[in-house]
Amino acid sequence: MTTELHLRQPNRTQGVRGLMLMSFSALGIIYSDIGTSPLYVLSTLFPASGPVPSNEDVIGAISAIIFSLTLVPLIKYSFIALHFGTGEGEGGTFALWTALFPRKIPSEEDRQLTRYTTEEVVEEKVGRLGFSVLRKAKWPLMVWALFGTSLVLGDGVLTPAVSVVSAVGGIAVAKPSVLDSVVPISIAFLLVLFLIQSLGTKKISFAFAPITFVWFLLLAVCGAINISKYPGIFRAFDPSRAVMFFVRTKNFDALSSILLAITGCEAIFANLGQFTPSSIRIGFIFAYVCLVLAYLGQGARIIVDGEEVMSSLFYATIPGGIGGGLYWVTFLFAILACLIASQTMITACFSLVQQLINFDACPRFRMKYTSSTSAGQIYFAAVNYTLMVAVIATIGGFRTSFSLTNAYGFAVSTVMFITTTFLTLSIPFAKDLPWPLAIAFFLFFGFIDALFWGSSFRKVPHGAWYPLAIGGALTLMLSFYTWARHSEYLFDAKNHSKLSHIITRSSAVDKKQEDSKFDFANEQDRSTSTGVRILVDGHNREENATGTDEDDTPAIPDETLWLSVPEGQLELPRISTMAIFHKTSDGRGVPHAFYSFLRRWPALPRVVIFLSTRVVGLPHVRLEDRYDIVKVRSLEGFYGITVRLGYRDSRPAYVEEILPRLRAIEAAYDPKQAAVHIQDINDAARNSTHILPNYVFQSKPTRFAFISFIRSFLITELYARVRTIFPDETSAAEGGDDQIYIGVNAQI
Repeated sequence: MTTELHLRQPNRTQGVRGLMLMSFSALGIIYSDIGTSPLYVLSTLFPASGPVPSNEDVIGAISAIIFSLTLVPLIKYSFIALHFGTGEGEGGTFALWTALFPRKIPSEEDRQLTRYTTEEVVEEKVGRLGFSVLRKAKWPLMVWALFGTSLVLGDGVLTPAVSVVSAVGGIAVAKPSVLDSVVPISIAFLLVLFLIQSLGTKKISFAFAPITFVWFLLLAVCGAINISKYPGIFRAFDPSRAVMFFVRTKNFDALSSILLAITGCEAIFANLGQFTPSSIRIGFIFAYVCLVLAYLGQGARIIVDGEEVMSSLFYATIPGGIGGGLYWVTFLFAILACLIASQTMITACFSLVQQLINFDACPRFRMKYTSSTSAGQIYFAAVNYTLMVAVIATIGGFRTSFSLTNAYGFAVSTVMFITTTFLTLSIPFAKDLPWPLAIAFFLFFGFIDALFWGSSFRKVPHGAWYPLAIGGALTLMLSFYTWARHSEYLFDAKNHSKLSHIITRSSAVDKKQEDSKFDFANEQDRSTSTGVRILVDGHNREENATGTDEDDTPAIPDETLWLSVPEGQLELPRISTMAIFHKTSDGRGVPHAFYSFLRRWPALPRVVIFLSTRVVGLPHVRLEDRYDIVKVRSLEGFYGITVRLGYRDSRPAYVEEILPRLRAIEAAYDPKQAAVHIQDINDAARNSTHILPNYVFQSKPTRFAFISFIRSFLITELYARVRTIFPDETSAAEGGDDQIYIGVNAQI
C-alpha cells in the first residue's frame, strides 16, 4: 500500500486555456531550431559558387524538403514518437531504453528489515512473452541508447554555433565591412543566452515564445509574397518531383543538405519532459505550415530572379530587397530566433542529463527546479557552462557557417536512426502492438533515416568527424560510469543484512537460551499483516494492540542484546539516542552501514530508524502525506520509514516531523506500555544523529595482472574521485554535527 497523493485537477476551461498557453510556450523552446533552418538550407544545397539550378531542380529540391518535413518531424516524431515517452513523461533515445527496461519499483517488502534476498536484487521482473530474448541485449542496447543521447548532447554544441553564425552573417550581406566581426558578435550573443539560463525554462519560454511566433509569421508572410511571383512552385507537393530530382541529378550528397531542414526534430521528442504531447503537436502544426510557405517562397524567387539571389538565398529573397524595412525587421528576428534555437537544444540537454542522472548513467550534477508546475523544467549550472565553453570553442575553430553545416547533419541523422530502432522495439514490447506493425515502421522510416545517414557520413572528413568524436567520447564516459554505478549498487544491495544475523538476544555459546533468540523468519508477515502499520493519510491503519499472535515473538523490555561478529559476540547496551540510518539503495534488510556502525561503536541506540527517500512527481507533498512508517515488533525501538518529497520540497526537519507519528504508532500498538515507550522516544530524540555510508572503492582482482591493473585504475582513481566530487544527494536535512559518515570498503 502507498499513500495516495492528490493534485487539484483543472476544469475543462482551464485545461483548454492551459493547453493553448503551453503550446504557445513550446514555440519559444522547441521549434526555433527547426524554424531557423531556412537561413541556410538552400544556400548549402545551391551554393553561390555553383551554377544557377534549373526550374525543375528547384521544384524537386523544394519537394524533397517538404516531404522530409512531413515524414520525419511531423509524422514520425509529433504523431508517433510522442506516444512512447516514459511513465514520467520523458522523451529521447534513453527514455525509450528505460521504457523497454524499466527500473524495478521498490515494493513494500523492500522496506522490511527482517527479510532479505540477494537474488536478482536490481533486475526488473519481466513477464512479457519474448522479453527474455530482448533482455539478453540489455547492455548493448543501453550503449546504443547512450550513443544516441551523446550525439544529441553534441548537437547541443553545434546548434547554437550554426544558427547564430548563420543569422549574424546577415549583417555582412548588407554591410560587407563587418564580415570579420561575425564571429565575435556571435559569441557575444551566445554569452548572453547562456548567462540567462538560470532564470528557468518557464520565464525564458514566455519571453521567447512571442519572438518565435513573430518569426514564424515573418517566414509565412515572406513566403506567401514570394510564392505570388511564381505560383508554379506548388508543383513541389507532387512527391514524384523529389524522386526525379535525385534520378536526374544523381546528386546523392544533396540529401545531407536537405537533412538540415529537419535538424531539431529530435528536440521535439527530447523536450517531452518540458511540455505535454498535445501542446508539442499543436505548436508544430503551426510551425510546419510557416516553414512550408517559407521554402516554397525561396524556391519561387530562385526560379524568378536566378543569379540576383544566389549570393544569399535567405536574405536576398526577403521582399523589399536588401536594406529595406522588412529586411532589417526580418534580420532582427532572425538573430533572436537563432538565439532561441540555441535555447531549444540547451533545454533538451538539461532534460537528457536529468534522465541520465535518474538512471545512474551520469554523475549527479547539482540540479535546480525552476517550475512549481512541471518537474521537467530544470537547470544544471555545470552543464550550462560546459556547453557555453564548447560552443565558443566550436565557433572559434570552424569560424564559418558553411564549415559548421558540414559537421551538423551527421549527428542528427545518426540519432534519427537510433530513435527508429528503439521505436521499433517499443511497438511490440512497450505498447503490446503487433510485430508486423513494428517491422513495417522500421522498413519505412529506417530506409529514410539510412538515406540521410549515408549522405551525411560522406562528410565525415569535411567536419562531420566533430560530432562523431564528441558522441564517441561521451558514450565511453557514460558507459563506464553506468557500469561502475551498477556494480556499486549491486554491492550495496547484496550486502543488506538480516537483523537476526546481526543481533541476538543471547550469546551463541549459551545453548540453554537458544530458544529465546529472535524468530525473524516470519517477521515480514507480522509487520505487514498483523503488525502496526500507520499510513499518515489516515485511510489505512492496521492495529494489533496485544501483540500475542500465535507465531509472534514480541520484544522483551530490558533484554540483553548481542552483536554477532566473526570473533564471537559483543554485548550491545541500549543508549538513549536516536539514530537515522539512510538507505542508499533499494532492497530488503538493513544497510551495510548499520553493521559497520555497530562494529565501531558497540552500543545500540534506543530508537533506530532506517530511512528511504522517494522524490515524487509533485512540486510539494503535504506533511500528512509525507511519511509511511512500519514498526518492527520483535525489536523494540526499530522502525522502517519511507519519506516522500516533492521535487521542489526542501529537506525536512525529520526528527520534529517523525516524532508525533512514532508516538501515534506506540499508542496504537500497546496502550498499556505506550507511556513508557513514548517517554523513551522523547528522551532519545534529544540526541539524534544521521548515519550515512562513505564508500571506499576497491577493484575486484582478476586472473590477469594487466586487466587487474587497468580495472583498479579505473575504479580507485577515476570512479572513486568522480563519486567524491559528485556525491549522491543525501536525505540528511540539517547538516552540521548531527551527521556521521561510516566508512565502508566497497569491492566492485
